[in-house]
Amino acid sequence: MQAHESAPPGLRERKKERTRRTIRSEAFRLFKEQGYAETTVEQIAAAAEVSPSTFFRYFPSKEQLVIADDLDAPMLEALQRQPMELPLLEALRRASDEVFTHLPDDLQEFEYTRLGFMHSVPELRGAVAQEAERNMNLMIDIAAQRTGRDRDDPEIQMFAGALIGGFQGLIRAGNPIEPTLIHR
Repeated sequence: MQAHESAPPGLRERKKERTRRTIRSEAFRLFKEQGYAETTVEQIAAAAEVSPSTFFRYFPSKEQLVIADDLDAPMLEALQRQPMELPLLEALRRASDEVFTHLPDDLQEFEYTRLGFMHSVPELRGAVAQEAERNMNLMIDIAAQRTGRDRDDPEIQMFAGALIGGFQGLIRAGNPIEPTLIHR
């Protein structure tokens, strides 16, 4: 696989990302101040200085504002850059190192806050379960592809379940996901 540098995002993309970040940070601020259930989309939009329709262009729901994982794409890209001959667990370790060690402090803090909401807000339980299922299927597909095995192989299923379950346990206990934990 040939590595290539992608062009830096243009003005439009940077503005969209800035708007998305502002909506999320204002939402999280409001959730901390008045609670998740008590915060409306209209309040979030007003705090972010956008219209409710703009909010919905970025996030299909208040739940998805919290659930949306901005680290999926960088993790998948980092994993694709790992040599195929590496054992799966080592490829995952290296990809995790690549993503988490270069994560700016503000994004790390944002992720910890997001994960905290995911596991402390009862109204998000259904969305969290769906996200865990999505992550499980994604990991099954990755494990099957990298090992050349069938996605229905019980060992592939167990590997994906153990990995996702381990992360879920860390998050639920309020522990940050740090690269050193991934190496253990």
